[in-house]
Amino acid sequence: MKTDSQIQQDVSAELRWEPSVDATQIGVEVKDGTVTLLGTVASYADKLSAERAAQRVYGVKALAVELNVALPGSDARTDADIASSVKRALEWTIGILPASIHVVVEKGWVTLSGDVSWDYQRRLATGAVRYLMGVKGVSDTIHIKSTVSSDVVKTDIEDALKRRWNSNADNVTVAVRGGEVTLSGRVDSWWDKEVAQQSAWNAPGVNRVVDNLTVSY
Repeated sequence: MKTDSQIQQDVSAELRWEPSVDATQIGVEVKDGTVTLLGTVASYADKLSAERAAQRVYGVKALAVELNVALPGSDARTDADIASSVKRALEWTIGILPASIHVVVEKGWVTLSGDVSWDYQRRLATGAVRYLMGVKGVSDTIHIKSTVSSDVVKTDIEDALKRRWNSNADNVTVAVRGGEVTLSGRVDSWWDKEVAQQSAWNAPGVNRVVDNLTVSY
């Protein structure tokens, strides 16, 4: 098992290896396998890239991101300009109904709300916004309408996990209450956590996933 010092070195190296990240502005702290990223990045996209890079490192059990987005002067835009760009981006995105998504922008931070039928529509909406110039962050408060029984959702998710894993499915418990899915148990990596989360979100009517999974190296 890696020590905190080894994890810190590996995360720092992975950040330097990631071409979309300026690692010189990011500090890395590790305690008991929990990694904290600190510092300043030039865009929200850079913040997301740094987060994904840290999650790729073997031995990382949890991640806290305390990165400040400080846009260069050339990227600064008014909230009105950002809101207009967000609305256009949603209109150009296939798979969602722009009229169902409401947009609020405050100091560069975009909040999306409204109702959709599937999680993939929510992800399309947030994905269309994250990389727009001037955006400092995105809050996703989009609601997914639930129309399927809890028993059906539970069975569908469990079947999906069995299709995607050889053995981990037996270590994961799926609980469903209304449109909320709770995942608990043990997985072998961050990748497995993402597979479990995505399997849950892919079920119709799921509007919240509570991830209580632990990574056991």
